[in-house]
Amino acid sequence: MNTLQRQLNRLFDEDMLLSAFVERGLSRVPAAELEETENAIHLKLELPGIEVKDLDIQVTDKAVYVSGERKSETKTEEKGVIKSEFQYGKFERVIPLQTRIQNTKVSAEYKDGILHLTLPKVEGKKNKVVKVNLASAG
Repeated sequence: MNTLQRQLNRLFDEDMLLSAFVERGLSRVPAAELEETENAIHLKLELPGIEVKDLDIQVTDKAVYVSGERKSETKTEEKGVIKSEFQYGKFERVIPLQTRIQNTKVSAEYKDGILHLTLPKVEGKKNKVVKVNLASAG
């Protein structure tokens, strides 16, 4: 049983998964946190090490599209080996929204590697209670 567990752990070892991503030219998507309040949707994305100029944010009334690039720093060393687990390269993420928003009134803040978007909801008609009259049969 221990052998099977070790093999499964090896199969899902992060280094193995990481090399599979790199071989296919894929990068990880940023982690997201979504909170819906009565008036807005608050979206946070983890984007450490990315400069504002390297981000593209587009919002429709039904989705948020974020893409960007984390550029690698060029280092030259004469001796030694560098091992890095940092993810470099382009990424993109589309986050569908369950509620329609006013995409012309979105506000954004980028601080400490976290992108905060406030997405105000469309002001729709409130549900009204309507009395339904039944006609009596005969």
